[in-house]
Formats: sequence, C-alpha cells, structure tokens
Amino acid sequence: MKALRIEGLYDLKETIAAELMKTEEYPWRILGKIKDYILDVGGRLDPERFERVAADVWIAKSARVASTAYINGPAIIDEEAEVRHCAFIRGAAIVGKHAVVGNSTELKNVILFNRVQVPHFNYVGDSILGFKSHMGAGAITSNVKSDSSLVRIKLEGEYVETGLKKFGAMIGDYVEIGCNCVLNPGTVVGPRTSIYPLSAVRGVIPADSIYKCQGEVALRNIECD
Repeated sequence: MKALRIEGLYDLKETIAAELMKTEEYPWRILGKIKDYILDVGGRLDPERFERVAADVWIAKSARVASTAYINGPAIIDEEAEVRHCAFIRGAAIVGKHAVVGNSTELKNVILFNRVQVPHFNYVGDSILGFKSHMGAGAITSNVKSDSSLVRIKLEGEYVETGLKKFGAMIGDYVEIGCNCVLNPGTVVGPRTSIYPLSAVRGVIPADSIYKCQGEVALRNIECD
C-alpha cells in the first residue's frame, strides 16, 4: 500500500492544498473534501494577491485567464497560472502556481499541483495531478466505470476498495502522460513515470518506470535519462 499513499506520490510543498492533503493517508479520500476546502481557504487568501471574481471563485492577480474561459466555482486559480482559450472549469478545482489549463480542457473536482500542464483537449475529473506532471494532447482521466459500480484499485493481483463511484486518476509528481491516453477509473501512476501515447492504463503503475502497454512496464534507467 506504500505506492498508494500521499507521501509516496506528492511533494506537498508544491500545492496550496497541502493543509487538506495532510488530513488523509490515501489521496482518493481527499476527493470529497475539495469543494469545502476551497470555500474555506478562499476566504482567507490575501486580497493583495487574489481577486474574488465571483461568490466562490478566487483568481490570483498574476494569473492569466482568457476571456473565453469558463470558470464555475468553487475554484482557486493560483499565482502565475494560465487558463487558455475555451478552457472549461466546472467546479471544485484548484489550479496550482504556473499551471497551464489549455484549449478545450475540462476540469471537475480536481487538484492540480504547481506547474502541472493539461494544455490540449484534456478531460481531468475526480483526480489529483502532482508537481510538474503533464498530460499530452487528448489524454483524459475516465472517472466512472461503464457499469457505474464502485471503483477498485488493482494492486499486485488484489483489489483495494475505495467506496467511490467517481474516481479518475492519482498522478504523482513529474509524470508524463502521452497523447491520447485513457487513464481508467482508479489508476494510480507513481512519480517520474512515463506513459506511452495511445495507452489504455489501469491499476497501479510503479514510480520511475515506463509504461509501454498493458503488461509491459520497464523500470526507468535514471542515470541515462
């Protein structure tokens, strides 16, 4: 279970949601708390640095938000973040410092750590993306099973029950997701791992590895990277 713990996936110094993340051992247990956390923290943000643009939407004055972007609260857009043309943020979303939310990208009930990039036609729902993680064009998190049953995480041939109907992906720090990947419900990707383009991913992908296809995962040679 170590591979599933918050401490093994994320550097909590790289998110405004650190206080929230410290309340649980496993990251999916945070998902139901994001909305209330934003409403609480938003009211305590420095008005010299953040502007309350709606009842429950706070945007850093240094952030760049396209006039064509749609942001429904509760939401926090942190400093130096960029929200591009036609981005669709539809609630309970934290966008970290220097993060990029791109053209036609949709966010729902998510935490994006600092410097996350979801820049082109991405869907990210009921998920947490770690520091400097990046999703290639068209990559998405699938957050509901086809039969609408509760999501389970497959780990070493066994299943971890989450009790959640909606659960996308827990993506660690420095993860690279290739173009047009689908991360199936309950996917966990360890830090510094790369996923080949066009992959359909499920289960737990170890840290410091390269996912080529289902059943073919190679350990990354750190010295050669």
